[in-house]
Amino acid sequence: MQESNNPLAAIVCQNLQTAYLAALQRPILNRVNFTIQMGEFVTLLGLNGAGKSTLLRSLVGLVPIHQGSVAIAGIPLSSRNLPQIRQKMGMLFQGGGLIPQLSAVDNVLCGRLGHVSSWRTLTGFSNRDRRHALELLDQLGLKDWASQKTSRLSGGQQQRVAIARALIQSPKILLVDEPIAGLDVLAAQQVMDTLAQLNYDGITIVAVLHELAIAANYAERAIVLDQGTVIHDGSPHQLSGHFQTQASGT
Repeated sequence: MQESNNPLAAIVCQNLQTAYLAALQRPILNRVNFTIQMGEFVTLLGLNGAGKSTLLRSLVGLVPIHQGSVAIAGIPLSSRNLPQIRQKMGMLFQGGGLIPQLSAVDNVLCGRLGHVSSWRTLTGFSNRDRRHALELLDQLGLKDWASQKTSRLSGGQQQRVAIARALIQSPKILLVDEPIAGLDVLAAQQVMDTLAQLNYDGITIVAVLHELAIAANYAERAIVLDQGTVIHDGSPHQLSGHFQTQASGT
């Protein structure tokens, strides 16, 4: 286990435990340990309720930590350090979390709200911000849909808008919660190819997925959770039999 202040490590979890499932008499995450290096593409796998999404939310301070510690790019996770950590890390929530009444470019600009003074509105963003948002949409193949309301876009297009919104924060690490849930095969491939390209460009990707085959095609490493405990940490190609069933959520 590397030291939590190692700046070369993207994420270090040491004995991470959360404790808001008292009704089940167990923490939803139970002594989770792993280190993710900068530049890795890691997938989180496991049955529904295994703790995958809770783990992602713990890493950005949305779920309180009961015991243990987390460090992001060498910075200890704490309420005091959250603003600094969130400048290094972007998160794509399940379903994208877009505002359907806004255009694609305005949804992307929402990713900059934490970087501007409170009195500024979407119409008050600088031309530089807007150009950056348009460049990201162009990079993701959505230039022609920049002015369209996201409610009129396909599911795959909406997911790519959500990715652009996360990227406008210029993160070193991108957390992605079920990015292809509900998408058809072509749209899913487009989203996963986008994530693979971002990883190739140097962004660390940590993605919750349900399909082991997809994980094996894109991720170099799989962390499998079962009832909040890590039961596998290694190549997704090493999973077989019982582990395949738990990893794929089937």
